[in-house]
Amino acid sequence: MRWLLRRSSRKAVAGFGSRGSFSLFEVGFSEVRRSVATSCRAVLLPRFGGPEVLELRDNVSVPDLKPNEVLVRARAVSINPLDCRMRQGYGRSLFKPLLPLILGRDISGEVASVGSSVHSLGVGQEVFGALHPTAVRGTYVDYAILAEDELVSKPESISHVEASAIPFAALTAWRALRSTANIKPGQRVLVLGGGGAVGFSAIQLAVAVGCHVSTTCGGESVGRMLAAGAEQAVDYTTEDCEVSIKGYFDAVLDTIGVPETERIGVNLLKRGGHYMTLQGEAASLTDKYGMVVGLPMSTAILLQKQMQYRYSHGIEYNWTYMRADGEGLEEIRRLIEAGKLKVPVEKTFPITQVREAHEAKDERLIFGKVVLELD
Repeated sequence: MRWLLRRSSRKAVAGFGSRGSFSLFEVGFSEVRRSVATSCRAVLLPRFGGPEVLELRDNVSVPDLKPNEVLVRARAVSINPLDCRMRQGYGRSLFKPLLPLILGRDISGEVASVGSSVHSLGVGQEVFGALHPTAVRGTYVDYAILAEDELVSKPESISHVEASAIPFAALTAWRALRSTANIKPGQRVLVLGGGGAVGFSAIQLAVAVGCHVSTTCGGESVGRMLAAGAEQAVDYTTEDCEVSIKGYFDAVLDTIGVPETERIGVNLLKRGGHYMTLQGEAASLTDKYGMVVGLPMSTAILLQKQMQYRYSHGIEYNWTYMRADGEGLEEIRRLIEAGKLKVPVEKTFPITQVREAHEAKDERLIFGKVVLELD
């Protein structure tokens, strides 16, 4: 729904905002800036299901910009595992009342317009960045809206396709290793599941800090892990990880998050170390039991595990998620420019083939990063 503005006075205005939530709020005429595009193509998710539910529609409204927001003409957007899981119904307790959604987190493109308080970015500037996991107006659109702190200048050394594959995964890894574990030079870091985009980003971030990194991965990824700077890459399909991984670690990032990897990770930590998993139970329990029961239940489980592991192992236990972080995104940009961080793209699809792209990811026909290109 397009926002309605009245010049005469401040009014309550309903709108499909930049995060996609349909809300009622007060807004003054001088506080918003009309978008240069009033409508565009977008991939909508009208209901949960398989790839066939995705609909590419024309003439989807583009909201006006709040003061801190930026309108980005998308050139490339990547497909994250979260996109596929959301399409299938992950997070339905939060998202079902807000259907139709627009999927997508990563983006690379050009600034088309900026809000009144945006000063770090200008029209025409090439940028890349990522939306928060709970955003419901995502990036599978010609014109996406992100907050100023969710974007930085795109490195000149890489293309829009390459840039779009990086920010969400790298910021997820940054949140765990830098914000939570506060890794330092000389420390030992273990990444369980280094073959995915988050794990591979974590390896490169830890190496750039000056850490000694070990990882587990499939046999086809061992060479890539070692080339990225890992000192040890264990093929979990042919080796016993507990036997092969040597020593103890200051931080463990578990991108797999099953009981077996949790047990291995916790047992390989030094006292005072940090275990971090991407597979927290907040969304799944909330989906199963509803917000009223599921959210307190997940909080209780997290607190129980934190107390349990502090007492039994002397370690910190955390569920970790991506969040917007201007400082982290700027460091990611610098590492890309220095050639110390990249996420390889295995295949690209035009946005018109978004169903085929999601189907390929669902059926694991493509194991690496997939990017959607926009005209």
